[in-house]
Amino acid sequence: MRGYMYLIVSILFEIVGSACLKLSEGFTNLTPSLLLILFYGLSFTFIILALKTISLSVGYSIWAGLGTAGAAVVGIFLFDETLSSTNIIGLIIIISGVILMNVKPKYNHTEEVY
Repeated sequence: MRGYMYLIVSILFEIVGSACLKLSEGFTNLTPSLLLILFYGLSFTFIILALKTISLSVGYSIWAGLGTAGAAVVGIFLFDETLSSTNIIGLIIIISGVILMNVKPKYNHTEEVY
C-alpha cells in the first residue's frame, strides 16, 4: 500500500512539473525552470520509492499513463488547451491500459503444465 501512496505522490509531482515545463517557455523563465527541476526530481525520488514494492511494468505504466492524462487535464484548465475527439479517445485508451496493467491474473503462468 505504501508503494502506491508513493506512486500517487510521484504522479502529482510529475503533473506539476509538466505545468512548470510549459510555464518555463523553453527554460527562458527562471522560476518555473527551477521549479520544474525540483518537481521532476521529487517525482523521480518518489517513483524510486514506489518501485521498491511495485513491479516496474505496473508502476511505470501507471506513472506514465496517469501523468499523461493529468497533464492533459492541467493543459485544459490552466492553459486553455482543447482536446479533439481523437485526443480524448487516446486518453481513454491510456487509462484503460493502466487499468488492465493492474488486473491480477487468476493463474500463475510460470508453473509448468504437463
